[in-house]
Amino acid sequence: MSIAHFTPAQKARVIAEALPYIQRFWDKTVVIKYGGNAMTDPLLKVAFAHDVVLLKLVGLNPVVVHGGGPQIEDMLKRVGKKGEFIQGMRVTDAETMDLVEMVLGGQVNKDIVNLINQAGGKAVGLTGKDGRFIRARKLMMASQDKPGDLIDIGQVGEITQIDPSLIAFLDSGDFIPVIAPIGVGSQGETYNINADVVAGKLAEVLGAEKLVLLTNTPGVLDREGNLLTGLTPRKIDELVADGTLSGGMLPKIASALDAARSGVKSVHIIDGRVEHALLLEIMTDQGVGTLIQSS
Repeated sequence: MSIAHFTPAQKARVIAEALPYIQRFWDKTVVIKYGGNAMTDPLLKVAFAHDVVLLKLVGLNPVVVHGGGPQIEDMLKRVGKKGEFIQGMRVTDAETMDLVEMVLGGQVNKDIVNLINQAGGKAVGLTGKDGRFIRARKLMMASQDKPGDLIDIGQVGEITQIDPSLIAFLDSGDFIPVIAPIGVGSQGETYNINADVVAGKLAEVLGAEKLVLLTNTPGVLDREGNLLTGLTPRKIDELVADGTLSGGMLPKIASALDAARSGVKSVHIIDGRVEHALLLEIMTDQGVGTLIQSS
């Protein structure tokens, strides 16, 4: 049932039940990786923007990192190119990099900024090139088929450093940073970086209270489709080894684990297809996904 159908008394109870969470997370940073259906369904897009603005208004510091896979695929099709992935990472030649930067840093980033601003927030769009705040180097992918071999996947980067001062400056002015996952090399090279990786590393650097990753699934599922929560590194290793976790879920899980091990208090992979999933996860007892634990 949508909250639009709640009675005034039900709405009042929802607000009252959120009070302890508002008190607990006051002035805490929450890094949100925004992707999947939540980025393409018009109703979910509006709900997400309202959730982010509400979190800011009640005293949290939301930082949004977004993907844009479907939009990039649409653009590649228009120019007659086919997207290719290796171990969940997009192979990015020079032409693809130009398209990725145009789509992520332009179209997608500004759409999200506009949605948040229309909902009453003050969003500012960034890429890692702004202030050179996400520095990166070329990523060489380890081959799974030939141990010891490295695979060149083009202008894909791994993060070498994140400067938190720009984000801190925006937070101090009550702005909401919206970040496209593009990094810059030591010679000004442009690098495409997996959005889950950027969100995880940013959560570490900012000392975030929470890292929340929105996905197109209820969370991490076992082979029977059951939701798994309270996952530990050992359990995740088992799931990777038996093939339960593969493809695009691999960088997501790796980022979540790294963040948890590096001091982020809680990491959640949640179902972005649920309206107001962000508020459900942060402001209620009703979890809507998988909790990742450091040990």
